[in-house]
Amino acid sequence: MNTPQILLIAATLVACGRPQQQQSADGNKTTSSGRTVIQNKGSDTLVNVAQAWAEAYKSVDANVAIAVTGGGSGTGISSMINGTVDIANASRKMKKKEIEAAQKNGNDPKEFVVGYDALAIFVHPSNPLSEISIAQLKDIYGENGPAEKWSDMGITIEGCPSDEIIRVSRQNNSGTYQYFKKAALGKGEFKLGSRDMHGSKDVVDLVENTPGAIGYSGLAYANEHIKMPCVKKEADGECVAPTVPTAADGSYPIARPLLMYSAGEAKGATKTYLDWILSDVGQCIILDKGYASIRDVSCG
Repeated sequence: MNTPQILLIAATLVACGRPQQQQSADGNKTTSSGRTVIQNKGSDTLVNVAQAWAEAYKSVDANVAIAVTGGGSGTGISSMINGTVDIANASRKMKKKEIEAAQKNGNDPKEFVVGYDALAIFVHPSNPLSEISIAQLKDIYGENGPAEKWSDMGITIEGCPSDEIIRVSRQNNSGTYQYFKKAALGKGEFKLGSRDMHGSKDVVDLVENTPGAIGYSGLAYANEHIKMPCVKKEADGECVAPTVPTAADGSYPIARPLLMYSAGEAKGATKTYLDWILSDVGQCIILDKGYASIRDVSCG
């Protein structure tokens, strides 16, 4: 094959592939058809509501497409630091070293609180556990924690002769993992031997099908096939159930803000989109997905 033929085939492949993207004045990518693309990546806790926001926004501005992917809070934040996404979703705050890395790359991350979540504890329906304290969670999940069997906690589970506590966790790039570690273990480390899942739904699925399992994840991933014990901050304190209202008012011991980060001041289409997420319309969508809104809103 001669050189002109090779060049012709290469040009044809470019023309027939995905639309070429250019950068607009405000930093967003635009396709060859002039459509603006906002890249949004990160937290698996937020991915369902982020997709719902993206879908609803089509009717707000048909010339803007929101490309949503998960991968974990750490992945989204890294992508924002490297300049490959416009918005990073996170279920934890950025670390000091991440902020410094972003600033070194020439951007000063801006944080937006877009909702609140109760980090629920999940057990199998056959488990009689109805309440649990932060100290007991540390006994189960923490390094050197003494709880290895359910009988260590005075629990007997029918159909679970091994008595083993099956600890279900998240991978360490997850904001849920990082937040749970801080809330339940303090400065301690996780005990080795947990089943570390990629996403929140995976945690729920495993607990639902494993009588001896215990896991943690966002309240929005709960279903009727699992059980959620209330949580006590202190052993003799009030036991608070994970709900949207207790996440919103902070009375649930493992409640957390849900965040979005932009690389520097949000501009153009990105700013307009974030303003819409924080509007009553956007906040009604996060409520509908099982999270708490940032303020009281009236949803029809």
